[in-house]
Order: sequence, then structure tokens, then C-alpha cells
Amino acid sequence: MNIDLQQLMDAAKEFGKAGGDSTLNYFNSSFDLEFKGDQSPVTNADRESESIIRKLIKKHFLGHGIIGEEFGAENEDSEVVWVLDPIDGTQSFIHGVPLYTTLIGILINNEPKVGMIYAPATGELVAAAQGLGCYLNGEKCRVRECKNLSDATFLSTEVTTFDTYGFIKPFEKLLDETRIHRTWGDAYGHMLVATGRADVMIDPILNLWDAAALMPVITEAGGSFTDLDGKPTIKTGNGLSCNTLLKETILTIFSDK
Repeated sequence: MNIDLQQLMDAAKEFGKAGGDSTLNYFNSSFDLEFKGDQSPVTNADRESESIIRKLIKKHFLGHGIIGEEFGAENEDSEVVWVLDPIDGTQSFIHGVPLYTTLIGILINNEPKVGMIYAPATGELVAAAQGLGCYLNGEKCRVRECKNLSDATFLSTEVTTFDTYGFIKPFEKLLDETRIHRTWGDAYGHMLVATGRADVMIDPILNLWDAAALMPVITEAGGSFTDLDGKPTIKTGNGLSCNTLLKETILTIFSDK
């Protein structure tokens, strides 16, 4: 199969924007709220957004696989697989906080090559493809060249998950060593790292649909995306986004649990 990464990135932007914009019909308005078996929230806005994106993929890329948070996997053994999170940060969405995003990652031969993060309520769209760079609303963007943790802005989604997944000791050390910590989290936090507005974003727990878009975005912005053991992967259930100058220092801290 002849694969055009520019075409896929452009399509991810178009499809992600269509799905993401549909959530604005419900944001700070009425929506149906349910809780899954793991007590994570889901709304009709999540499902409508994913349905829109799936229909567009099937219309324009017949034979491509799809893995989505809400509707599962189709043709997942395809050479090209789209990984969808229609609303990343549903807790933000249901509380009327605009820092939720729509995520699309594209795997080629099981490796993440294209990523798109769209924040519908703020109008920010970041997209990247391997070898083509990373762009915020069409303008090239990069991570900030912060050399010292004492100057770094550290983001996370929650605090309690560091304790739940056995990372509370390194988390507290990182709190002590960084300039400031804020929970401007979920994928929006990774977007802030990619666009040079924060320096470190850590998620102790990530699903495939949370992570697939992140690696292409962060690496094409000149940064590093790894798990907390330093492996460049989207499949081990956690993730660290930062610049390459801070990477080893942070991983050293997390090696001492």
C-alpha cells in the first residue's frame, strides 16, 4: 500500500475537527451522562463525535482499520489503523471546562505515525506526521528549550493516580524540583508541552486511544514521548511528554519508586 502521510494528516485534521465540533452542541448545554463499568463517564456527545469520525474514515479510506474508545475495533489487522478518542477529558467536558480534546492517532504497521489533538472549545488544533513536523493551527510549533527542572512547568491530569499506580514518591520529588505544578491535564497538557507552553506532562495511566496521537505530536515538535520506564511506546499504560533536555533527569527520578 502506498501511504501518503501528508494526506493522512490532512484527513485527521478534517475528520477530528468534524467530530470535535459536534461536541460543542452539548458543551455547557444538555447531554446524556452515563458511567461505564470502571466508573468513567461517557456522554452522547462522545458517541456522536466518534460516529462522525468513523463514517468519514470509512467513506474516504475503505479498508483502513479503526479502534475507538466508544465503539471498539474494526479491521484492526489492517496496515493502517485509526485510533480514536472522541472526547479525551470527559470530566472537563461534563463540568463545563474547555480543556477537553478530540484525539486521532494513526498507526501504520502498528507504529504511531500521525497524531491530531483538537480542543474544540478553545479552537486549538495540533497535528503532526512523522518527518513532516508539528503544527498548531497551521503554524509550526516546538517544545520549549527548558534545561532545568527548577525552571520547568509540570502538568498532570490528577494527583491521586500517582499513588494508585505506585508513583507517589517520584511524583513528590518532581513537585519539589519543578518550578510549578498544575493539573491542566489529559491530552490538553501534552498539547501544551508540544506548543512550548509547559515543559513536562505525565500520565500514570493511559489507554491506547489516549496515547496514540501523543507520540507523533510530541516527537515532531522536537520533544520526547516515552513511558515512565523510558521506552518509546504507546502501549504500556502510562506516558511522559517533555523536551529532550529534561528527559533523562525525569526518568532517573521515576526509576526510584
